[in-house]
Amino acid sequence: MILNRALMRETLQTSGAVGLVLLSIFLVIRLVAVLRQAAEGVIPLDSVVQMLFLRLMTNMDIILPLVLYVAVLMVLGRWSRDNEMTVITACGISPLQFLKPMAVLAVMMSLLVGVFSLYLSPLSVRVIESIQQEYENRREITGINPGVFTETRQGGVYFIERFNESGGYYENIFFYGQERGEELVVIAGIGFQSIDVETDDLFLVLKNGTRYTGSPGEPSYTVVDFETYAIRLEQNEPNALAIPVKGMPTAELLESGHRIRVAELNWRLSKVMVIPVLILFALSFSSVDNRRNRVPAMIFAFLVYFGYANLIGFAVALMRKGQLNPHLGVWYVHGMFIAFAAYVFWRKVMNRPLIPMPLESRRRARRRE
Repeated sequence: MILNRALMRETLQTSGAVGLVLLSIFLVIRLVAVLRQAAEGVIPLDSVVQMLFLRLMTNMDIILPLVLYVAVLMVLGRWSRDNEMTVITACGISPLQFLKPMAVLAVMMSLLVGVFSLYLSPLSVRVIESIQQEYENRREITGINPGVFTETRQGGVYFIERFNESGGYYENIFFYGQERGEELVVIAGIGFQSIDVETDDLFLVLKNGTRYTGSPGEPSYTVVDFETYAIRLEQNEPNALAIPVKGMPTAELLESGHRIRVAELNWRLSKVMVIPVLILFALSFSSVDNRRNRVPAMIFAFLVYFGYANLIGFAVALMRKGQLNPHLGVWYVHGMFIAFAAYVFWRKVMNRPLIPMPLESRRRARRRE
């Protein structure tokens, strides 16, 4: 049917535009957070773009349902504004006819969201944790963290500007500490790591630098240029990789009966479950009469979305705390909103207002129209 193809085509096109806007907003917000983590030394500087992409992957299962919901609302709103909905209704086409193309879109989006929610999003979380843990272990083992001021256990502070991967050495090194009760400052252009074969100790060997001891103006103040200077580094045992629950494979969650893992499984499945419910709401909030004010319906539509999402999150939080039956899960929330969506859609099909009004109020509304 031409109408079905037109509805699907315009919804997909609008979804692309809405998705581009939402992704741009998300990337800008996440970029600030990722850059802050890089500045604090939580993640390596050369992994900013990779981390930004992985953060996007972890949130795609939340962004996509909202994209489709907004797209359907915009398409039906535009049809109403351009009197297309009036013509469609005059031709005897019921809102029930929209269920078929919307069901196709719901299946397509559910499959896509399911791939992200059940596989790609947890995988991205595991990769993020792996990058952060590897970087932390490298910093703990070597005691070297380029681009960040790092304090040693003896109270010293050092800063290394960068690591030259092609040459295998560090550049622009600064060290401040205490030696025999006097201030010690060491500056060098390059340095590299070296392990003592006898003691197995790790050293940072500096080349062609300057060593300042004492305070300027005092008799004990000395300045010494050196060709080679070694600083002993502290070595710690690497930490094992700890995968959070949100990064666990879905297969492991299915095999576990722990309430936190069951809650995580419910959360992942809920992201797929909300799609047909949101589409039914979007169809219900469209208006045939372009003379009616559509703002209240749009506000109510977004209130329904945020209320739905927050109630799911609240139910998942209760499950994690053990205050909600894991067998019941979040399905009572879905059941409640499915019933509500079916009710408002039925009123839409019967050409009745979303909110029932007394008979006298309906008569006054008709007179004003």
